[in-house]
Amino acid sequence: MLQIEGLNVYYGAIHALCDVSLHVEEGEIVSIIGSNGAGKSTLLRTISGLIRPKTGTATFKGEDLTSMPADQIVRRGISHAPEGRRIFTNMSVLENLQLGAFTRKDAEIGKDMEEVMRRFPRLQERIRQNAGTLSGGEQQMLAIGRAMMSRPKLLLLDEPSLGLAPNLMMEIFKIITTLNSEGVTILLVEQNANRALEIANRAYVLETGNIVLSDTGKALLTNPKVKEAYLGG
Repeated sequence: MLQIEGLNVYYGAIHALCDVSLHVEEGEIVSIIGSNGAGKSTLLRTISGLIRPKTGTATFKGEDLTSMPADQIVRRGISHAPEGRRIFTNMSVLENLQLGAFTRKDAEIGKDMEEVMRRFPRLQERIRQNAGTLSGGEQQMLAIGRAMMSRPKLLLLDEPSLGLAPNLMMEIFKIITTLNSEGVTILLVEQNANRALEIANRAYVLETGNIVLSDTGKALLTNPKVKEAYLGG
């Protein structure tokens, strides 16, 4: 579904991604783990068209995304729930969700809104509230719900559990696995390496802009280098 080949991304003189190559098959959860500053968010932002690589390609279902505008990438079926949620705090929950469907003109938007409400009943309860009044967990649900309003085939999730209490973290991971079981392919960037690897079909380890390991999630959970560096063991 997604093929990344030899991506090189720079911030000025800083080489943020170094010849990164990876792939995501339809129906998978693929996790990317790594320390702060490894380039994980840069990778997702490059895929979604917010950053342009100096060299390399990103193709989605055989179509080159590398120079495509971000809104056209959304129209192709890729949606991005960014790090820090990036919801519109001065707008209502409803307005945030409606903005998630800004690329669509079809008659199914209302049906999809109902589906988001079914999946996130707390958003239904707060539908007219300003999004800035929500708790951290509710804001993360809104960010995921907003991304789902574009009907993505591939969902990019950047640090969805960051800053959440353990019970809310578990709830977010349950939502991710449910979405995947219902047909959404997921590329997950996550600092909670244990949970990210537990739910992943496959995973990559990114260090200072380089892919240094890749394997199944289960294999990386027992890899001594990964355990020492990322799993507290």
